[in-house]
Formats: sequence, C-alpha cells, structure tokens
Amino acid sequence: MNDIVDDPNMNPRNLAEPLRRAIGDRYLTYALSTIMNRALPDARDGLKPVHRRILYAMRRLRLSSAGGFLKSAKISGDTMGDFHPHGDAAIYDAMARLAQDFTIRYPLVDGQGNFGNIDGDNPAASRYTEARMTVMSEALLEGLDEDAVDFRANYDGRLEEPAVLPASYPNLLANGASGIAVGMATNIPPHNIGELIDACLHLIKYPNAGDEKLLDFVPGPDFPTGGVIVEPRDRIAEAYRTGRGSIRLRAKWEVEDLGRGQWQAVVTEIPYQVQKSKLVERIAELIQTKKVPVLADIRDESAEDIRMVLEPKSKNVDPELLLGMLFKNSDLEVRFSLNMNVLIDGVTPRVCSLKEVLRAFLDFRRDVLCRRSRHRMEKIDHRLEVLEGLIVAFLNLDRVIDIIRYDEAPKAALMREDWGRDHVRATNEADYVAPAPLAEDGAVSLTEVQAEAILNMRLRSLRRLEEIELVNERDRLMEERAGLEDLLDSEDLQWKRISEQLRETKKAFAKDLERGGRLTSFAEAGEVEEVPLEAMIEREPITVVCSQMGWIRAMTGHIDLNRELKFKDGDGPRFIFHAETTDRLLVFGSNGRFYTISAANLPGGRGMGEPLRLMVDLPNEAEIVDLFIHKPGRKLLVASSAGDGFVVPEEEVVAQTRSGKQVLNVRGEVKARVCKPVTGDAVAVVGENRKVLVFPLDELPEMTRGKGVRLQKYKDGGMSDVTTFTLAEGLSWRDPAGRTRTETTLDDWYGKRAGTGRMAPRGFPRDNRFT
Repeated sequence: MNDIVDDPNMNPRNLAEPLRRAIGDRYLTYALSTIMNRALPDARDGLKPVHRRILYAMRRLRLSSAGGFLKSAKISGDTMGDFHPHGDAAIYDAMARLAQDFTIRYPLVDGQGNFGNIDGDNPAASRYTEARMTVMSEALLEGLDEDAVDFRANYDGRLEEPAVLPASYPNLLANGASGIAVGMATNIPPHNIGELIDACLHLIKYPNAGDEKLLDFVPGPDFPTGGVIVEPRDRIAEAYRTGRGSIRLRAKWEVEDLGRGQWQAVVTEIPYQVQKSKLVERIAELIQTKKVPVLADIRDESAEDIRMVLEPKSKNVDPELLLGMLFKNSDLEVRFSLNMNVLIDGVTPRVCSLKEVLRAFLDFRRDVLCRRSRHRMEKIDHRLEVLEGLIVAFLNLDRVIDIIRYDEAPKAALMREDWGRDHVRATNEADYVAPAPLAEDGAVSLTEVQAEAILNMRLRSLRRLEEIELVNERDRLMEERAGLEDLLDSEDLQWKRISEQLRETKKAFAKDLERGGRLTSFAEAGEVEEVPLEAMIEREPITVVCSQMGWIRAMTGHIDLNRELKFKDGDGPRFIFHAETTDRLLVFGSNGRFYTISAANLPGGRGMGEPLRLMVDLPNEAEIVDLFIHKPGRKLLVASSAGDGFVVPEEEVVAQTRSGKQVLNVRGEVKARVCKPVTGDAVAVVGENRKVLVFPLDELPEMTRGKGVRLQKYKDGGMSDVTTFTLAEGLSWRDPAGRTRTETTLDDWYGKRAGTGRMAPRGFPRDNRFT
C-alpha cells in the first residue's frame, strides 16, 4: 500500500504538466481576477466591486440619507461577511474615501466623525466613526428592487448581490476612478454632473456627434478641490478623443493689498490629490534652500477653507514671477494623467474616449428603463387580475358572502362558481367586467389569485365608495400599461423618457445640490520659463566681504573699501568689493571647481557673516583661490601650481548646484592657484624660482574643462602667478614700496609657451605676484 502511495503515477493528486504552462495559467487567472474584481471600474455605474458592495450593504442596513447613522465598523463588517471577503481595513479605507469631499466630487457616503482631511491625516478607527448613504448613492441604487439589473450569488452562495447598480447619472465620469491592475491601470478625473448630463442629452439628440462637439458641454474635469486648468483646449480634446493624456492643474491664488505698497499672495485652492501639509513643507524647503529667493515666508492659515499666505521678500517683486517659480518648483502645479481604461459591460477592459464612456452609460440606462418597464407591467398585470376579482365580488356581493359564510372550502367554491352574466347584480351592461376570458361554454371563473384576494378583503371595504375606487384604479392601471407597451415598442419614446429622467437628475444634483456648480476654472498659461534672477530680486548696492577664514557677508550699500571692519579673533579681511543684490558670485577653489552664489542670498553685514562652506560644498582641505562677480561674455585664465592652464569662457564655469562644477583638473599635490580675467594679447607667468616668461595669448587653448597645457617649465618648484596684458602697453606690477612699475621692453623674457623664462626684472615683488 505504501508503494502505491509513494508512486507519483498512482496518486490521483499528482497531475503532471509543464511548469511554464502551470505558472502561466495561474498568473492569468490572478490577473483577470485583479482586473475584473478589484482595480478597474465598470463603465455603467462607475464603481469597483468593493464600492458597489459597500453601498449595497448600507442599503440592506437601511442607512438612507434621511435616516440615522451607524457605526462604520458594523458597515465594513457586514460588507466583509456577506459580500467582500477581504480585509475590513481595506473595506473601511474604501468607504472613507467615498466620504471625503476633497477626494470624491460627489460623496457617496455621509460620514460623521474624523474621516481624514486634506492635510493627509488618516481617518479615525472604524469604531469611532459613523456613516450613512447620501442622496447621490441613493440615486445609484434607484430601481434595484424593480429588476433593473442582474443579481449574482455572493462569494459563499448564501446571498445575492447586484452585478451592477442602476445608476441614474454617469457616476464613472462624475466621481472619477483610479486603480492599478496587472499590466494595466486607470486614472479618470471627476467631472461636473450638470455638464455630463448636457453632453448625454446632446448625444441622445445627435447620436453621431463628434468628440470635439462634446467638449462644448464638458470642457474639462471638475476637481473637488477646485484649482485652475491651464491645459490648452486642443490637448484636452485629444486626451478625451484617445482616452489618454495629461492635464495641467494649478492652484488658485490672489493678491491681497496690505497698504503702503505691501502685498501678499494667498492660495485659496490647491491641485487635486495634493496633501496640503506636504505642500507647505515643500515650499518651506524652497525658502530654506533659497531656490526661490524672492519668497520670504509661508503661513498656513487654513480653517474650513484653504488659505496659504505667501510673503515676498520685497514689495517690488512681481507676483506673477513669484508664483511662476513656485509653480515650477512645487506641487502648486501638477499634471493629472488621464487614462480612461474601464470595463465595458463589466467584462472587457478597454481604453475609451469621452463619447464611448457616455454612450456606454446611455445604452445601459436604456436597458435599465426597459427592464423596469417590464417589471412594472408584470406588477400591473398582477394587480389588474386582483382588481377584476374584487370588482366581480362587489358585483356579486351577496353570493360571495353566502359562499364564504356557509361553504366549508370557500376558496375552492369561489373558483368553481360561474360568474357569468346570470350572477351579475348590476342592471347596467356597462358595469359588468369579466374576470377572465369566457370559456367555450360561456362560463367565467375566478383564478386562485383572485379568490385569495377576495378572502383577504376586509369587511370595512364592503362599501360602495370602495367599489368605485377599484374601478378607477383599474382604469388608471390599464392606461399606464398601455403607455408602457407603447414605451417598449418605440425607441424614440425610450430616449425621450431617458432625457426626462436626466433633466430631473440635473435639476436635483447640478442646481439644487450644494457644490453642484463648477469648482475648477480655466485659464491660459504657457510653460513656466526660467525667470532671470535679476527680474525677481530688488536691485540694491551691497559690499561683499569675505575673511581669510572664509566667513562671508554683505554690507548694505557701497561702503569705503578701506574702511576698518570687525572680524573674528585671528581672522582678517581677504576679499572686499562692491556688488549688487542681482549679481552672481563665482568662487574658485584650490580643487579646481567653480561654485556659484547669489549675492541676494548672502547673510547681512550686522554680524560676522556665515562660513562660505555652508553655502557650497567646498571640501575642508580645499582653499578659496578667488571670489569675484560673474560677468557674462568674459573669459578667464585658470592655472595650477604645476604650471598648467587654459582659457575658459565664464559662462561655462557657472554651476547650478551646491556641489559646483569641475573645470581645472588637478591631482595629488597639485592645486589650482590662479583665476584671472583675460585682457590684452600676451601672457606673463612667473615661477617660484622667480623666472618670468612672456608669450602670446593665442598659444593658450580655449577649453571648458581639463588639465590644460604647460605654461612654463620648471626644474624645481612650481608656478607662483600668471597674468594677461597688452604687450604694447608693457607689463606692470607693484614694487615693495607700493608703486606701480611698468616694463615695456620685454624682449629678454619673450618666448614660446612652455619655456623656462629668465630671472624677473629688477624691482619685481619678492612674493612673486604681479598684483
């Protein structure tokens, strides 16, 4: 027996199949389950299964919009136990989103308690909150008891659940949807329900209307958080036509006048799905890193409404420029990616256009109308059958009472009795109504339903007025039935009825409902361009002071450069020059890297300033070689201590990040030593051996990065200094007494680049520096 069990060929549980096919089949099953039962919404009611089951469970709990609230834990528990066999936390999260008016355009759940906020805070636990349905969710469920949709067994077969909700409005576009399935995703923005219904009415009247025409009714999404759409109309039209695209959405802002020329910008609406707290943190980070130097501060003064106050550094800053920088560097402007991937008829996933989605909803509404009409006809037929029996009973009241009083089986006796003309109490032929078609022998009998209705009739109903009411009710029902027959036979009448229902829905939700009007506006705006720093900063004179230890500050105004300034103990002045707040400063380090600093970002001159190394990533082992104002169009001569160098355009050394830009490559003990503006037509270089070499400037190459070429050859030591000058004007330097001396006869030192040179002229400075 053990041999049989151990043999895999004899064990019926061991089924041999290729691993590739086994994994493929199982993964395909998982993918289809994710696509159809979890991630993608149905084009007909716009809901995913979890949302549909939550609303159906709330309906079974009788949580109407006018009724009381019930604990959210009870709702999510019933949904999980009866219809949705997944985690209760996931169900509660889905229900909480349906209650958030900043997430969903028309909330389907009326929440009581903490259901989260726009700052990104999570809802309270389900045991602390309560919920009920809203009128919008009731409109989705309208007609569910009238055979409007198919029902299917729940996960364990105990109960039945609707496969789709009747949905009296296009909820898919009204509230949008988002989800990630296997190999596909969906992201549909919310829209204004009034505009959607207008588009539906136009599509009913003109079935062949183009996508461009529908844009006259639905110009774009309508987000619950408002904002301003700045995407061009042609791009929105293309996105709606193809079902894919992106839409630029900006925050809404305004300028508040504070008097005396002062102002502040106030953001009153932020883009959809942007958490306000993270947005404030991001803008505060921009202020701290000085990426938006014209912004001084941000304050969040929000209460019920959004109110974010932006304070400029100066009243002369252009508000448009300030907000333009924030749009580019923060989530005050976002792009909403549109991907209308939905389940058509609840089965087939497809990326649809705006017209196709509306068409799917309208076709579904027509199917719902026909099913509800047939269901109503069945109810009318049943009621007419009962009414015919009751009318016969009134016409033959004495005989009916006699049968009920003396017969042992009155129900069977009533059904055996012939209720033909011989038993009619009324003398007027018009009062006679046959309860059923006459038999071949002319006999008329009551059906079981009619007999049961007669036996259940109350004694208080045996009055003449009741008989008249029965006849009137029969006439009304027969008229209604005739109208339903005409409706089912005429497609035009069906679309007319659907149009009437849509107009009623629009009146109830687009006009009378709070926040029914459009929340998101439109505006024209091009791409945010790079704004020059000079255009954002108020131009003011300053004096830049940098100490020997690298502490930098900006004194207000152009002070006397010879003025005595205070420094830390053991420190002293090194660089001091006049500048303006709109200038950019270039820092050249001994590691061969250039760093860029905005003069407007320098600390004030009241203290000792701040270390330059805190503003840029200048290593501790690297020294500051030079600090000067950036002047576009100028060229620089850079050289190392080894005597290598080249010419570089100044635009090429401007760095965009704190880490700077490597220009002069140095290794080992070699350091960057000189950076000077290029002037004239000749180069003079002096080594530590006090030998001077003069050669033509055009022998130096122009590069953007590298080691450079040899300027002067040394047997021992390295280069001390290098400068450029005009050969015809001679070479100048300051002697030890501080006087300027000029040597015009340079034949003894003139030669080719990379030569050794000759000893410096008499009176040349002992520090081997030209300046």
